[in-house]
Amino acid sequence: MNIDLNADVGEGCGGDAELLDLVSSANIACGWHAGDADTMRKTVLLALERGVAIGAHPSFPDREHFGRREMRLPMETVRAGLLYQLGALDAIVRAEGGELRHVKPHGALYNQAAREPELAKTLARAIRDYNPALRAIGLAGGCFIDACRAEGLEAWQETFADRGYRADGSLVPRGSPGDLLTEDAAMLAQAEDMVLRQSVAAADGQRIAVRADTLCLHGDGAHALRFARLLRRRLKTLGVDVRAG
Repeated sequence: MNIDLNADVGEGCGGDAELLDLVSSANIACGWHAGDADTMRKTVLLALERGVAIGAHPSFPDREHFGRREMRLPMETVRAGLLYQLGALDAIVRAEGGELRHVKPHGALYNQAAREPELAKTLARAIRDYNPALRAIGLAGGCFIDACRAEGLEAWQETFADRGYRADGSLVPRGSPGDLLTEDAAMLAQAEDMVLRQSVAAADGQRIAVRADTLCLHGDGAHALRFARLLRRRLKTLGVDVRAG
């Protein structure tokens, strides 16, 4: 059995080098919610040194709220913004001798695309038109996964060890009770359920099915690095290989 571990990096949270030692895929901020050209290049180089698959982590233009504020923009504007961010990171990756492998939307863009078909379709078509070989990463069971597959893209369903789930498979919104798991034991148990049993306990106690092609390790948490090490050890004990596929 194998699983991809991904981390959101280049967001100015610190510890990126250490975190990239523990994951198989990196989602690099493209400047709209965090990061800048210099940070993108430094993060790309760190990923290349470690053989980590490099992906773009585009967002709404919302640095003030770290890309977590929902926005209603014309679809033409969304498309242009996504292409702009993909192109910026891709140029750096190619210039440094690497290859852009995947796209994972960030924050509110990610969550809205998981439930809004029109937005999901716009993002999927923009990715396809930019480079149909790119893999898309989105919330397991969400609209974005379906939209990407409809456009002929490879789509990986993502789960979270440190986020609370609702009974419909969506994430408990940030700032709401139960949004984040903070205890190591609870996060490890949730990750194990997702990887081995393809299920998760929702906030209301229901057990729901989820497919985990890739598991996210948030780099902005207070104990992100420690938990990443704990998770790698647990996966090794369970006989699960960590690789990007």
